Amino acid sequence: MAILAAEPLSAPQDIVFKAKVDGTEQRYVLMLPAGFDARQTHHLLVALHGHGSDRWQFAKDSRDECRAARDFAAAHEFIYVSPDYRATSSWMGPKAEADMGQILDELGGRFRLGKVIMCGASMGGTSALIFAVQHPEKVQGVVAMNATANLVEFTGFPEAIAASYGGTRKERPDEYRKRSVELWPERLTMPIALTAGGMDEVVPPHSLLRLAKKLQQQKRRTLTLYRPMAGHSTNFQDTLAALEFIFGEINLGHVVK
Repeated sequence: MAILAAEPLSAPQDIVFKAKVDGTEQRYVLMLPAGFDARQTHHLLVALHGHGSDRWQFAKDSRDECRAARDFAAAHEFIYVSPDYRATSSWMGPKAEADMGQILDELGGRFRLGKVIMCGASMGGTSALIFAVQHPEKVQGVVAMNATANLVEFTGFPEAIAASYGGTRKERPDEYRKRSVELWPERLTMPIALTAGGMDEVVPPHSLLRLAKKLQQQKRRTLTLYRPMAGHSTNFQDTLAALEFIFGEINLGHVVK
């Protein structure tokens, strides 16, 4: 799939804000489309980084998922935001969730926002799904790449997830369950695009594929790109196809004037 020709997004702005949930200083990167006019409505793409990284991953990294997200945003004149959301090991715990909601509220007060798409890979994809399940009214589309949809059964990064969720799955079972998106498919009321690799040993694809099946059974607007021989990454073409699917499904054929 060819990307539309477009000027690149603006230079990244490192935005600092005070988190309402605990008073700490938090950050996100903001990039604007070429020729940005604050009087016009622009849609928003929120890109969530993976485990061990921070807000700069989707702002600067040359890996396919990050380049495709930036190119997509530039081509379709999206405002582009890459938050720390409690980097580096967030997994969209309660504080990260609160920060994300605050960021969306503040951006809504600053800009004329249209639709909101959230995307991410690995932890970022997992977190995009979690936020969408918790706040479906705030998200109009999700692209989750190489993510898990079940934190109850996922065995990776146990210490980091426990720190984010306030305890282990035995100590905080309700927290893990409420963030296991596979258990709440009815809350994913927006179009969803999922990518997974059959050889992924970092975040195995099983729960994401089960989620895809449940969404399809419920006749939800869903795209699943599964590569049996792929590992823990999504190539540029599939990332772009997933984003373009969401763009088409939510009828964002133009920027509203």
